[in-house]
Amino acid sequence: MKPSVTGVGTTMGSYYGRPIVKEPTWQPEIPFYLFTGGLAGASSVLHGVARLTGNERLAKSALYVGAAADVVSPVLLVSDLGRPERFLNMLRVFKVTSPMSVGSWILVVSGGASNAAAVLELWGKLPRLKALAELASFVSGPPLATYTGALLANTAIPVWSEARDELPWLFGASAAATAGAAAAIATPTEFAAPARRAAIGGAIAELGLLKAMERKLGFVGEVYERGEAGRYAKISKTCVAAGAGLLALAGRRSRTATVAGSALVLAGELALRWSVFKAGFQSARDPRYTVIPQKERKRRREAS
Repeated sequence: MKPSVTGVGTTMGSYYGRPIVKEPTWQPEIPFYLFTGGLAGASSVLHGVARLTGNERLAKSALYVGAAADVVSPVLLVSDLGRPERFLNMLRVFKVTSPMSVGSWILVVSGGASNAAAVLELWGKLPRLKALAELASFVSGPPLATYTGALLANTAIPVWSEARDELPWLFGASAAATAGAAAAIATPTEFAAPARRAAIGGAIAELGLLKAMERKLGFVGEVYERGEAGRYAKISKTCVAAGAGLLALAGRRSRTATVAGSALVLAGELALRWSVFKAGFQSARDPRYTVIPQKERKRRREAS
């Protein structure tokens, strides 16, 4: 075997000096889809909670934000697939063991329900049908916000598959922060307290989960410190921490602070999706991230 010199300057034996796993074929639309899907799913949950607690102004904001994100998400996905019929073909079956199949149906159900509820809210008609649509949107919200993490973890890409237990939770926390920040911008300050709390709580949970994920990944997690993934990771952590801090310190008193802090959180959450996306490419490129974890798992099995 010829040694392959990787992009980070290390050497690991692989056939013909080529990577062991292929890089993802996904296009740049996918990080934006991961962002809008999380925003749509968590907004549905925030809408339902606000409705149950009697905060009608916040409920409307979250409903319209989620419906808009549910419109954009399929457009991004179809654009990546290249032809609309490819998306329709994924709906021909429902396979519980396939995150792609389950996610496609979740996207259809959530998008249809949230947009139906938004249209009926605007019209002010058919309250019972609107309530059913809101319920369907609320129930499908958490799966929509987290399934993309499970989808990435179900691949052979080392940095994704090694974080299979953390990615769905990370995406869920990020989605909560995203939905809270977006709703806080769209809602008057006096009604936006639950949205601000969602943004702050989601941000804190996300930063904690990131630290736990990086610790578990070990040396595989070094891709989040290098190259494009590292740059996006730094932007994400800085913006999320600064935005959450601004919301916590001044969001209750200042509309300007609420908008600025929420905008920073949104920018950081989008950067997080790009960081995870680019990390997948970087880890697939370097054979070390495939070979060494496999050898470690083999040693553990033999020892036990």
